[in-house]
Amino acid sequence: MMEFLREFFGFGEGYKRTPEGYMSSAHLIFVTTLMVLMIGLAVFLGLKNKSKDEKTKNLVLIWCAFLIDGFEIFKIIIVCARSESFEPILRMLPLFLCSIQLITIPLAAFSKGRVKEVSIDFVFIFGILGAVLGTYGAGQNYNAYPVLSFDNVVSGVTHSISGFASLYIGISRMTSMRPKNMWITFTVLVSFCVVAYIADVLIPYNYMFLIRGDGTPYDMLYNLVGGNAILYPLGVVVLFILYISAFYGIYFLVRKAKKNR
Repeated sequence: MMEFLREFFGFGEGYKRTPEGYMSSAHLIFVTTLMVLMIGLAVFLGLKNKSKDEKTKNLVLIWCAFLIDGFEIFKIIIVCARSESFEPILRMLPLFLCSIQLITIPLAAFSKGRVKEVSIDFVFIFGILGAVLGTYGAGQNYNAYPVLSFDNVVSGVTHSISGFASLYIGISRMTSMRPKNMWITFTVLVSFCVVAYIADVLIPYNYMFLIRGDGTPYDMLYNLVGGNAILYPLGVVVLFILYISAFYGIYFLVRKAKKNR
């Protein structure tokens, strides 16, 4: 039992098992299971609470906030204990697209007024994208660690919580998606990208995948621009902006179509 725990958490000399690999059957089965559970639970709770008061709806987001930050804190403790130093914290700052939800989900759950509106919209827009990219697209993780390892299991769970929160917000009709808040969404994302790039240069690291693709779908853009140190990070930011614009555009079209029925 102790040997299993050491191997699952990666203590000692690290994982002895050979990683099954990105897009292996083990990887796809594991993340698909997470996605099915995520979607099923979001649909069930979203439909159940759709007609409830805002306090009841918000209780689910409160649970999401505690769970996602709780798992992340536990991960930081284990990784630091495993390396016997605090140095890994520099590589675990909330500066990835997915890890921004460590901040925005609690804000969506506990804040009020416009801050709550913007936070809910941000989780709604990026939660599901982060869930897909952080599970099916996480080549950097599944090529490095066994599928059923602490690193991949916790990463899969936290990304699934983000996706769940996004779907739940949409299904339970918590989102406002007010046009006047659009500029804040753009500003928040671009600001995180700027901070992430500064961290990438100073640490150095690869937050927001602004330096290289690291085996993720961003590799397509990286290869397209030949790894250009200026065009690649700018291209990543442009993709984010295009995604936000497309998301808002599709949302407003769907809402308009429903009103015209």
